[in-house]
Amino acid sequence: MEEPFKINQKITAREVRLVGENIEQGVYSIEQARRLAQEQNLDLVEISPTAVPPVCRVIDYSKFKYEQKKRTREMKAKATKVVLKEIRFGPNTDEHDFAFKLKHAQEFLREGAKIKAYVHFVGRSIVFKERGEILLLKFAQALEDLAKVEQLPKLEGKRMFLYLAPKVAVVAKPKAPATKEGGKEGKEVAPKELKEVKAKEEQA
Repeated sequence: MEEPFKINQKITAREVRLVGENIEQGVYSIEQARRLAQEQNLDLVEISPTAVPPVCRVIDYSKFKYEQKKRTREMKAKATKVVLKEIRFGPNTDEHDFAFKLKHAQEFLREGAKIKAYVHFVGRSIVFKERGEILLLKFAQALEDLAKVEQLPKLEGKRMFLYLAPKVAVVAKPKAPATKEGGKEGKEVAPKELKEVKAKEEQA
């Protein structure tokens, strides 16, 4: 496997610009730069070959490659993975079963998953395709607070599909705390309580 960076003797430029923490930064001949790396038992790595002159660092190349791979893995792990959950209905799904599957769909959407809901028509039940369409539209309407429709009910063979995607959650802004006079945080003083305090002060 070809290395992603040129190192040491594979660097062909006549002079390079050295950057980094363990050397005096500046432009060096390639021989000087290699010697500086060797003196520290490190590698000369060309990190920007298109610059004029090319930019190099004096580093431990094995450690550098490990950190690059680790960073790439972390970026992939943080990347959003779209999960598609399937929910199956029959054309004669009853209210209890509908509510049960609706609850699961709500959980999936809150977790950020997409939904592929479909009605499966067996045998002659295909004649009830209008019933299947009504069922899927009812399902989409019941989830309208959590989901948006990506594809309206569409018949494909013996199945009618509906695709839903989660809506972007809107984070409510926290309310500002009540303040006393002078801008200090604390409990608001009601007018009645304020009068009682003033009356006590006058009696004193």
